[in-house]
Amino acid sequence: MDNWCFVHHYTTRQCQCYCTTTTTQEEDQELQEEEETRSYNYTKIHVMASRYSKNISPIIYIFVFFLFSVCPVLSSLEQFNQSFNPSDDMKIIKSHLMKINKPSIKTIKSPDGDLIDCVLSHQQPAFDHPQLKGQKPLELAERPRSSGHNINSMEFENFQLWSMSGETCPEGTIPVRRTKEQDILRASSIRRFGRKIKRPVRRDTTSNGHEHAVGYVTGDQYYGAKASINVWAPKVTNQYEFSLSQMWVISGSFGDDLNTIEAGWQVSPELYGDNYPRFFTYWTSDAYQATGCYNLLCSGFVQTNNRIAIGAAISPTSSYNGGQYDISIMIWKDPKHGHWWLEFGSGVLVGYWPSFLFTHLRGSASMIQFGGEIVNSRGNGFHTSTQMGSGHFAGEGFGKASYFRNLQVVDWDNSLIPLSNLKVLADHPNCYDIQGGINRVWGNYFYYGGPGRNQRCS
Repeated sequence: MDNWCFVHHYTTRQCQCYCTTTTTQEEDQELQEEEETRSYNYTKIHVMASRYSKNISPIIYIFVFFLFSVCPVLSSLEQFNQSFNPSDDMKIIKSHLMKINKPSIKTIKSPDGDLIDCVLSHQQPAFDHPQLKGQKPLELAERPRSSGHNINSMEFENFQLWSMSGETCPEGTIPVRRTKEQDILRASSIRRFGRKIKRPVRRDTTSNGHEHAVGYVTGDQYYGAKASINVWAPKVTNQYEFSLSQMWVISGSFGDDLNTIEAGWQVSPELYGDNYPRFFTYWTSDAYQATGCYNLLCSGFVQTNNRIAIGAAISPTSSYNGGQYDISIMIWKDPKHGHWWLEFGSGVLVGYWPSFLFTHLRGSASMIQFGGEIVNSRGNGFHTSTQMGSGHFAGEGFGKASYFRNLQVVDWDNSLIPLSNLKVLADHPNCYDIQGGINRVWGNYFYYGGPGRNQRCS
């Protein structure tokens, strides 16, 4: 890299110059879910008018040995039971809202329309889990040691829209983005709200609409990873598509036992109802079949921080030939308790995924992946114009293309170390591409992204 510009970090808000076999029980559950979805979708038709979408299945793909990809929450309308009473279904929706929207001691209204509830930390959704009932969040984790020059301080600055008014949640509470009736109505069913669609895991990228530009490492035991991720607000063509940039911590056989922990930013009109880039998390221990969810929409992730709202909009965002803003994310396994912790920003602990949620990840990860993903629904038979990253190809470089920088992994000794064998892959390079590199300041990095539909991508 020959020319370097200024990068703004949410964590410091300073300019820094950079130089160059299905059981009967399971069948019963499926029938119950199908019936629920029929009934539920009748209400969606009643409340929101008719609409449709294509089912887009999750995929897991191979390059050399294998690569992993995520799948979105996408809607589908099914046949409905004509004898169903819509008012009964609305009662189910309201009951579900009461379950996930915990009582708050304070509510903050965000400029983007979000309501942020300050919930007592021991009453958050995680503690609905049978193995967590009656407990309280852990407060400390042993952070990985770093030998790098850019060790973060504990300074905290605002980088989410909801907190820019200066209001915060009191100590002993956590900020939770309130789920609204409209959020659930956009999903395929109440049971599937906040989760990825349950489908057989596939190992190809020739269909289903998922396209990627990623860097990855495999072949070792990994106990975490860290990266700084450039934040943009990519255009997403329709409600049934998304654009994300994230980090995956992966273990399992890529069958039904797949374990993943994921964090990054995403633009998902279906999940959030708008086009803001939002900080998000996800986890699963069975390849998205029955476990896991986005953010705090089920019991699992235990939040410990009162200043960061998972699922809230990030602001400001990077602009073409303008200010560049990135966020730092680290996921690692605490050697003392074995839980997987999340750090967002400058040394700020967000919370943890308890080790009992997982099978393979109770030990270590077998793969770390970084990068971007979009869904291409091919409306009108053409490739989508949904953007990945900045919407510009990797070759345009700093200030124009999106990037990941300072890619690191956590080793067996709980130390952050540079990557030694980063591989990059773009499965549709005429639509979205990737270029990797390494230098003294950014360490391992890559530029990635693209505009989608263009003369070479149709």
